[in-house]
Amino acid sequence: MMQYLGLTLDQFQEDAVNALRENKSVVVSAPTGSGKTLIADCIIDIELKKGKRVVYTAPIKALSNQKFKEFSAHFGHHEVGIMTGDVVINSGAPLLIMTTEIYRNMLLVKDPIVEHISYVILDEVHYINDIERGTVWEESIIFSPPHVRFLALSATIPNHDELADWIRTIQKHEVVVIKHHHRPVPLRHMFYDYELGMTTLKEIKREAENTRYPTYKGRGRRMGEQDIMAPQHWQLIQELHNKGLLPAIYFVFSRHETQQKAGWISKKNDFLDGKEKAEVAKQVSQYFSRIDQQINLLNTTHLLKQCLARGVAFHHAGLLPNHKEIVENLFAQGLVKVLYATETFAVGINMPAKTVCFDSLEKYDGRSFRYLNSKEYFQLAGRAGRRGIDKEGLAVSLIHRKQSNFKKIEEFTSEDRLPITSQFKLSVNSVLNMIAHFNEEQIEVLLKSNLGYFQAKGKAGFNDPTAQSKIKHIFLKKKTTLEKLGFIEADVLTDKGKFATFIYSNEIVLTEVFYGTLHNLMDEFQVLLFVATLVYEPRRADQFGPLGMRPSGLDELIKWVKQDDELSRRVDIEVMKRLVSLVYTWYDQKPFLDLLKYTNLLEGDIIRLFRQIIDTLNQISKATYDQDLRRKIKTCVARIDREFVAVSFD
Repeated sequence: MMQYLGLTLDQFQEDAVNALRENKSVVVSAPTGSGKTLIADCIIDIELKKGKRVVYTAPIKALSNQKFKEFSAHFGHHEVGIMTGDVVINSGAPLLIMTTEIYRNMLLVKDPIVEHISYVILDEVHYINDIERGTVWEESIIFSPPHVRFLALSATIPNHDELADWIRTIQKHEVVVIKHHHRPVPLRHMFYDYELGMTTLKEIKREAENTRYPTYKGRGRRMGEQDIMAPQHWQLIQELHNKGLLPAIYFVFSRHETQQKAGWISKKNDFLDGKEKAEVAKQVSQYFSRIDQQINLLNTTHLLKQCLARGVAFHHAGLLPNHKEIVENLFAQGLVKVLYATETFAVGINMPAKTVCFDSLEKYDGRSFRYLNSKEYFQLAGRAGRRGIDKEGLAVSLIHRKQSNFKKIEEFTSEDRLPITSQFKLSVNSVLNMIAHFNEEQIEVLLKSNLGYFQAKGKAGFNDPTAQSKIKHIFLKKKTTLEKLGFIEADVLTDKGKFATFIYSNEIVLTEVFYGTLHNLMDEFQVLLFVATLVYEPRRADQFGPLGMRPSGLDELIKWVKQDDELSRRVDIEVMKRLVSLVYTWYDQKPFLDLLKYTNLLEGDIIRLFRQIIDTLNQISKATYDQDLRRKIKTCVARIDREFVAVSFD
């Protein structure tokens, strides 16, 4: 039996490691909590001892940061580096942690680092399904050189063989599939109804059918389906507490609601005993005494301290990393009994609980409300059950029987049948880099290397020339647009096109402004506001207040955008007006707390916006040879990359 770090590997782990030793790529499909990450640890150890370089890619920066800490502690700080766009530490290290976007970008610009990589670990590889970011994952595989091998990790992948066949076909090397279906801790699925409490979906459905027609209950009172109320989070938590089923992670698909619910229940309940309360008080006091004092003044900090003192916490992407860190530390020690969290807590963070709760089985996906798909449900539900502690994990979903589609719910909560499907879309940057680095014949091969094209082979109508040429048509259409805009000339990139190869989003508009001459008219504030307008990702509930004065330069910037046909089509003036108070206040060197007067954005979202601005400015700086522009960008970054932002985000 194979041993690693004093642990005896399960058979599937041993099979995976043996295949990796033989320089094969491996796709691992195994339930959450079954030990997939131990396989990654093994191959990293093996390759580092051979003097090779390994890249670990993650879908989100939070997971990248977590892995950086874990790997640094395990392999040594000098052996590990991190690259996430705005954070670069020890980039020459043999083990590099990075977002998948960074790895893809390195491939496109042919970074010399790539030549020394032996393995790329693609954690949470099912992110290929992500509508917004799936393309990045596919391109990371497509553009990797022939010597690179992959370790692709995911929870259940119904079409794991198809994924492996695709990698095998385009990379021309052996790919082994390792399937493991056994969960170390069995998972039980329950549902919570206002009247019935915690029960099965079948029982709730039966009761819903019985109450569809009016009945009479007590003194002739009419009782019917219309009287059934939606169950509440505190009712479920109370039942779990009474039955000894805590700690629980309670998933809510709203950042604000995680805080509201946590605050409400912490006022009504205290889940800690005296010894636990003393330990929490000591750790919270020590932790917050070491960090920036502005953080201690935030309302979020006060709320979090109130919650933690009673065994409750909240966790979401809009929190400052300082807040997330103390929550994760206390949760790992069993000192948080009820954690209200958004779904980002379930991405790679190995922190299971006895019970997982769903406030709703519907979520807003940016366009409309929809039910979770099976992969989303099982990703979250899989956090239930602590290995070596619990005999089983429990997943409980709140059900408002009057509004529920029982058939649909049963489908996605019974089994994960959702296959990985291609979301491949050609970006402007991809088109430019293909033209820059590949000839026409090579581009033809690359265009047919995406997963969608591979999957289409098995479908009726694939031999139709229209189906075969669809991706090439999109490529040629984008190429024609770029030729008209002066990025390409006679199948060769112009200097303008070369500039754009360093820009990874909003390529056309940023190149038009910063390769062109318009930026010469802009001062630092106008540059910051312009870039902020492009990188800001609006949410339905976002609000911004007026500044009380109109900053100098706003009207000029709006006029310049309106006068340029290309910019006026691609830049949202209304977004620019909304963001002006936030950007100007920070540019004007005001304290971070002042920003909160002008928006309801959560602190972490504000920091993220400014870090995205800095990331984009750094891309522009790398793209240009204009020393005056580089100096202006350096000044811009210095104005907003103040200590609070740097410390809080990193």
